[in-house]
Amino acid sequence: MKWSKLLSIGLLVISQFLLVTQVNADAGIPVLSVETNESGNQEYSITLQVLGLMTLLTFLPAIVMMMTSFIRVTVVFAILRQALGMQQTPSNQILIGLSLFLSFFIMSPVIERVNAEAVQPYIEESITSTQALEKAQAPFADFMYGQIRETDLVLFMDLSATPPLEEGQMPPFKVLVPAFIISELKTAFQIGFLLFIPFLIIDLVIASILMAMGMMMLSPLIISLPFKIMLFVLIDGWALVVGTLANSFT
Repeated sequence: MKWSKLLSIGLLVISQFLLVTQVNADAGIPVLSVETNESGNQEYSITLQVLGLMTLLTFLPAIVMMMTSFIRVTVVFAILRQALGMQQTPSNQILIGLSLFLSFFIMSPVIERVNAEAVQPYIEESITSTQALEKAQAPFADFMYGQIRETDLVLFMDLSATPPLEEGQMPPFKVLVPAFIISELKTAFQIGFLLFIPFLIIDLVIASILMAMGMMMLSPLIISLPFKIMLFVLIDGWALVVGTLANSFT
């Protein structure tokens, strides 16, 4: 019974869409059409462009997380919280929000370049939607290529059987994106390791003192946590971490 209702609703939606398409076509409004201009490029109707834009928006979270500095920033913040010994402070919402705004700050040159080379020319109708999409990919490709390790790039080129690149040629996106993700994770773990060392030393010192005093039943984390927080505040830790992350992309 439930499936029959869903099927009837689906058929009703499809029939309404076809009816609206037929009415607009009769009225002379191009709903779904592809035209070839004088230069030989294909131009899509507004309806197809809007449909493509809405489809692209569904991939926006993946683009923000996997093609920007968000990976490195959020992993480093998570390791920092673990090194401090605080499981829920700052909360996940705060760390994600901070990572997003810091990523927008770091990616601002790339976003400005996309706006100047792709968005504004498309709004002014000086380029087509296909050309705008190609121009929007170039700044992100240049950013990711500048952060990729050569070994990671070679690994995914071998896995995808991509032929060797000529000098100055950009790798395809199917190779560029996964290589960038792996390189970002490696870099984030390296920064996180350096952040962990001073807090680990404090934990070892506190544990040794408690053991020498015979207070083995008392958790060293309870005693070391205030000292780690005090050390992090005295050295202006947030400014150092954020500054290091921002400078690591230049």
